[in-house]
Amino acid sequence: MVCIENLLSADAPAPRDASTARLHELVLDWFAATARDLPWRRDDCSAWGILVSEVMLQQTPVVRVQPVWEEWMQRWPTPAALAAEPSGEAVRAWGRLGYPRRALRLHAAASAITTGHGGRVPSSVDELLALPGIGTYTAAAVAAFAYGRREAVVDTNIRRVHARLVSGRALPAPALSAAELRLAAGMLPEAAADSVRWNAGVMELGALICTARSPKCGQCPVAAECAWLAAGEPAPDYNPKGQAWHGTDRQVRGAVMAVLRDAEHPVRRELFFEAPVDLGFEPGSVSAHLAALHALNAEHSQLERALAGLLEDGLAEAVPEGLRLPR
Repeated sequence: MVCIENLLSADAPAPRDASTARLHELVLDWFAATARDLPWRRDDCSAWGILVSEVMLQQTPVVRVQPVWEEWMQRWPTPAALAAEPSGEAVRAWGRLGYPRRALRLHAAASAITTGHGGRVPSSVDELLALPGIGTYTAAAVAAFAYGRREAVVDTNIRRVHARLVSGRALPAPALSAAELRLAAGMLPEAAADSVRWNAGVMELGALICTARSPKCGQCPVAAECAWLAAGEPAPDYNPKGQAWHGTDRQVRGAVMAVLRDAEHPVRRELFFEAPVDLGFEPGSVSAHLAALHALNAEHSQLERALAGLLEDGLAEAVPEGLRLPR
C-alpha cells in the first residue's frame, strides 16, 4: 500500500516507493489497452478543442458532450471563429448540455484568447487562470492534456479513485481539500508524459470502473492495491444527495432557455406566463417548447425568478419586443 501519511504531509516530497511505481504501471498499462477513442484525446486535436471539451465535460457525461463538441469544432475550429459571433450563438449551440453559463464563459475566453494571446490558447496554468471563467481544474487539465505539462488534474472521478485506492474511504469529502490536492500531486509520475497519461488514466478508471454507486472492482487493474477493498469496503461517512430537478427553478430555467434557443425573433414576455391562442410563430419547435414550459405549471413567482436569473446571468437580454438570446 502507498503510505498515505507521506502523501498528505505538506512538506513531504512526491513519493517514489515501489508501491507507487506499481500503481503507475498498472494504471498506465490498463489505460493504454482500454482507453476510449475520444476526439479530444487524439493527437490532431488542438488546444482549443481540448479547452472546449474540458468545459463541456464539467458535470456532463461524454455521451452527451461528444456530438455537441463535434458540431462546435466544425463551426468554430478556433477561438477567433467563436469570438466573431454573438455570445447568444454559443448559448444556442450549447443545446441541452445544461449549465449554459458555461457557453458564455467559453465565448468570453475565446474573445480574451483572440485579443490577448493572438488566437492561441495559452499553455501555462497562470495564463489559463487569467482567462474569463477558467478555474483551477480546467487550467490544469488544458496545461496537461494540450501541452503535456506535469500538472495534478483533480476532478470528481480522480478524487473518488484516490479516496478508495489510497485513503481507504468509499467517497471523497464533499468539498475538495488541500490534503486531496497534495495527494494528487504526490501521486504524479515524475516524467511529464507519464503524468499526463496518469491523469487521464485515473480519470478514465473513475468514469468506467471505480464509479460512485456500482464500482466494478472485479475489473479494476489496481484492486489488489486498493485500501478501500482491503478495509472491507466501509460505507461512506456521509450520504451524498443528488440534485433535484423536477419542479425546481433549474427545470423552469431550462424550459425557458429551450424556447429562446429555438426562437429566431424575440419572444414576447407574456408568452412565458400564459399560453395564448395565437403564439405569433410559425408552427414548429418554439411553440412546442412553450407548450412544454406551460406543462410544468410553474407558479408566476417561479417564472419571474427564472427570467430574472437568466437576464442577470447574461443568458438572455430584454428588448422592446420581448426576450432573446444575447447578441
